[in-house]
Parts: sequence; structure tokens; C-alpha cells
Amino acid sequence: MIRVLFVCLGNICRSPMAEATMRDRIEKAGLSDQIEVDSAGTGDYHEGKPPHAETRGILGKADISYEGMRARQVEEGDWEKFDYLIPMDRKNLRDLKAFEVAHDDIKVVKFMDYVASSESEDVPDPYFSGNFDEVYELITEGCDTLLEDIKQDHGL
Repeated sequence: MIRVLFVCLGNICRSPMAEATMRDRIEKAGLSDQIEVDSAGTGDYHEGKPPHAETRGILGKADISYEGMRARQVEEGDWEKFDYLIPMDRKNLRDLKAFEVAHDDIKVVKFMDYVASSESEDVPDPYFSGNFDEVYELITEGCDTLLEDIKQDHGL
């Protein structure tokens, strides 16, 4: 099983949007038995809460399920469980690297490295900007590219 963890600050906007979108892409590709996806936040601000209302709205319009998703904080065990840690911005990347447990086999890559259509280094945080549509466009492109990379890297 290949495991991917998307990481943002509070785990109610960007990373759950990426988790749900990626899970939808994986299901449509018939790879649910080979790739598992989750999301977490570097902070514990919203622990236990569902995705932000705007995130749920965007996902609902796209007919993507977010059922059962609840915010959680990154844990030390995530370094053991996941093959890919995908932070949504440079701050999340720094926070993960400060948290990092020594594991050579885990791939830590900024989400925007999978988005060729933008020169930005960060997925903007819609919690502050309010631009959930822009974030969804970036996430859609990034998830498609990441899934293709995973399929190539693992011969799926």
C-alpha cells in the first residue's frame, strides 16, 4: 500500500480538499486498493472539526465526498506510516522538517511542485484569502500530476 499525507496549517481547508480530491482521482483510476490518502495539520487549532464550510461547498459542487473527514494534527507516527508527505506551503514544509524523524524512504515534496501552471511556491491559504476556487484549481492540477507520478514511480 502506498500512503500519501497532505499537510497544511489547520487541516480544514487546503489539505482536506487535497485529500478528498486525490481520493476521488484514485477511486476513478481503480487504485483504491493500492493508494491510501489522509491529511493533517501542523497546528491543532481545529482538531476534530470537519472541513471548512467553503471547502465542503467546493467539493460538493464537484461531487467529491468528504464524508467522515475530521481535522487532526501531524503525529510522530505519520513518519512511519506514510510514503509521501505533501505540505501545502513553505511554512508547512519547514514545520515538517523541524518535526522530522530520520526516515530516508519517505518523500517530502511541496504540493506546488506538482502544479506546472503556476509559479507560486505555496498553495494560498483560503482561510485567510477566501479564494477557495483558486485553491481548488491548484489542487485539481496538483493531484492529477501527483497521481501520475505515483503510478510511474510504482509501476501502477
